[in-house]
Amino acid sequence: MSNSSSISQFLLLAFADRRELQLLHFWLFLGIYLAALLGNGLIITTIACDHHLHTPMYFFLLNLSLLDLGSISTTLPKAMASYLWDSTDISYKACAAQLFLFAFFIVAEFSLLTIISYDRYVAICKPLHYGTLLGSRACVHMAAAAWGTGFLTALLHTANTFSLPLCQGNVLDQFFCEIPQILKLSCSHSYRREIGLLVVISMFLSFGCFVFIVVSYVEIFRAVLRIPSEQGRHKAFSTCLTHLAVVSLFISTGTFAFLKPPSISSPSLNLVVTVLYSFVPPAVNPLIYIMRNQELQGSLRKLRIDIFQQS
Repeated sequence: MSNSSSISQFLLLAFADRRELQLLHFWLFLGIYLAALLGNGLIITTIACDHHLHTPMYFFLLNLSLLDLGSISTTLPKAMASYLWDSTDISYKACAAQLFLFAFFIVAEFSLLTIISYDRYVAICKPLHYGTLLGSRACVHMAAAAWGTGFLTALLHTANTFSLPLCQGNVLDQFFCEIPQILKLSCSHSYRREIGLLVVISMFLSFGCFVFIVVSYVEIFRAVLRIPSEQGRHKAFSTCLTHLAVVSLFISTGTFAFLKPPSISSPSLNLVVTVLYSFVPPAVNPLIYIMRNQELQGSLRKLRIDIFQQS
């Protein structure tokens, strides 16, 4: 990081220059943030308070909600503060911390979604071995592995990104600190090292998780189609479709953000796409789970009744 010691702060890209539009974006982002806080907070509280939900599937769901809260809290509050106070600067250390935390939560979430697909595979394809393969210790180890993968990957990328000399100014074409935007400021040919490292590690990890999820669901669908009862098939499908919807939302928004054709790239489109992959999944994921999961809905109603009775 000493190579970039001359830069004390970065300037982030604003959605709009007009004060009225900045305030409009502030209220819009505030609504998204409150929805994410409320939805994920309800899931975390309900699972923690209801002993009937102390199962592997809901343990992983609780971890997923924690990661969603972490990822959206890393970027959205700073964006709201920038629009409210009309200030787009961010300090060098704060930028490095934001980049690290965002990469950490995103990688850990994709790893956890992969683990949840394994949970659904064991529950449907090997139900008799579910308690053995997904005991409490195994669940804790798998969740720790997801968080650890995110931490190590983020640490590697952050260290490599900020070890490069930056001499192309301090203006980022993004509303938060993102690795590709910082690499554009590098004046050293060694930036290709980080780009290559970013592509190799990200593609290896993403492709590995994606293949595992696809293979798991191929086996799940084959097992479900062999169930003779239509009611049994519907029940088995319903336990998987929620997770599949969350995975599809996560992968589709992220893929479009990083693999969209350069011919359609523009600063305004890049900002909109970034909002889709960074803000939408954490806000929509709890809504998908609450609407599709009858057991979670019942626990929420029970928790609400208990609160009203105590008050």
